[in-house]
Amino acid sequence: MADRPALLPAYLIVGPDELKRKQALARLRARVDGPFSAFNLEELTASGDMDDVSVLASLNTLPMGGDRRVVVIESAEKLPKAVSEAIVGYLANPNESCTLALVATTLAKTTRLYKAVAKVGPRTVIECAAKKGRDLPPYVQKLASAHGVQIAADAARELVARVGESTTMLDTQLATLAALLGGAGTITRPFVEANVARVAEVKPWEFLDRLSERDAHRALALHRLLDGSALGLLSLVTGRLRELVCARSLDARGQAQAVASELKKQDWQVRNYVRWSRGFAPGELERLLGECAAAERALKSGADEGSVMVRLISHVCGVA
Repeated sequence: MADRPALLPAYLIVGPDELKRKQALARLRARVDGPFSAFNLEELTASGDMDDVSVLASLNTLPMGGDRRVVVIESAEKLPKAVSEAIVGYLANPNESCTLALVATTLAKTTRLYKAVAKVGPRTVIECAAKKGRDLPPYVQKLASAHGVQIAADAARELVARVGESTTMLDTQLATLAALLGGAGTITRPFVEANVARVAEVKPWEFLDRLSERDAHRALALHRLLDGSALGLLSLVTGRLRELVCARSLDARGQAQAVASELKKQDWQVRNYVRWSRGFAPGELERLLGECAAAERALKSGADEGSVMVRLISHVCGVA
């Protein structure tokens, strides 16, 4: 097995992705082994009463029975100024047999502490940037393989919709689902729906996408979970239908690639618009816009909001 690279005197593990931070820390902890591992690994959490003298003493302590000592300081963004300044001074001439791991959700690059760690070496700052919403389902599919299972693309999207964007929560749920499958096989969307409770707030775009797919079952289920006024939601539905009219019109003229620029959106935001628009019969989208106008008049006249919206959603999804 190839030799592992030597550890540097300091690292900054920074970013909102909790799972990435945990994985980076796990790799560092794994470098401290042997009978004296409990002595050679010290884990602290920054707080207002943290003492700079004791922190420096810990950093300057030599390892016992090994060649490396690791000191972890969680919540480094909360370090008292005196401790932070002491660490900056320490990093100018660090203990070469000790590795300091500062862990922070955020730490500005302009701070003296960030600059001091970055100066130690070219790979000392380990960025743990959060995944964007559109990147999470593919990431979930990669996480699933670490648990010995696969997860279908639509199941990955459903898991993100139910759990939210916390990578730690997503990984925990994947571990549970993998165990339910017996450690092998493929996680499907029905399996996710049956075994994962929704804890994340429903996003309006999630509802609109299911509506555009004409998935009546999921669109109606998400509608029941949405907050906000019926008129506000109706405005979003009307806007989406108009966008689909535009997408279909451009598609008919052979200009489908212009949908994003015409709607002033990013390509990834409209990547399914043409496909969705093709799921409606000629003239159907325009007719549905007429129904939206009728629904608005009904709501403003005091009609039951639930009944009006359920009927409109059903019609958009092609359910009589």
